[in-house]
Amino acid sequence: MTTIIHRRSLLGALAAVGFARPVMAQNGVPVVAAASSMQFAMAEIAEAFAAETGQSIRFSFGSSGNFARQIREGAPFEVFIAADEDIIPGLHRDGLVADPGTVYAIGRLVIVAPHGSDLVPDGSFDTLAALLNAGKITRFAIANPEHAPYGMRAREALQARGLWEALQPFLVQGENVTQAAQFALSGNAEGGITAYSLVLSADIARLGTYALIPEAAHAPLRQRMVRLPGATPAANTFYDYMQSHAARKILERYGFAVPAAG
Repeated sequence: MTTIIHRRSLLGALAAVGFARPVMAQNGVPVVAAASSMQFAMAEIAEAFAAETGQSIRFSFGSSGNFARQIREGAPFEVFIAADEDIIPGLHRDGLVADPGTVYAIGRLVIVAPHGSDLVPDGSFDTLAALLNAGKITRFAIANPEHAPYGMRAREALQARGLWEALQPFLVQGENVTQAAQFALSGNAEGGITAYSLVLSADIARLGTYALIPEAAHAPLRQRMVRLPGATPAANTFYDYMQSHAARKILERYGFAVPAAG
């Protein structure tokens, strides 16, 4: 079923997103590297965390693959909130994170289209396939599958439907899934694939329609977080808060499934 996106402007919200650039800690405030799919949910979680604990967190949002590279290069993060658990084991094996971390959420993909597009989003990609066959697709946006987990899963879903090769001449790749949403809903593309959590945010406005992509169409988006060596008490407190009932309820409102509480 296609759902209309009714909210404020996406473009203004994206201006505040740091596309995988390291942020330096200031005044003892820990820096958290977070997948861009978490942008809007994390804003609410951070606000609730500050209200409950009186402590602040600074965020850098971007693609998980780029953050993993930056951690290997010594970026000053204290917590890494990734969009895919498969990124973490290599960092742990090489001693770059404190432990294997924990799965905090499971994400979902959506196909989106701006108003006025010939593309009517459906999870089976039937309309996308028909438009491709009719030569009516000029641009279709996804996150870069080389380093963005949501892009990797988008590629898998399109491959499963047999559309990946046919879409190659028309793909526009965002640096991360938030930028992919910007490209897909800008009006310069027929549509694209992005994160469910983004189209549920209060900052994406009246720009188009979306439909959930079946989870069986791709590998699960099991999102794992982990602390880095030397994480401060404030960072450890935030890490624990991410597993609290309050944080889990926020994640659920943004379309994430959350693991059963341990």
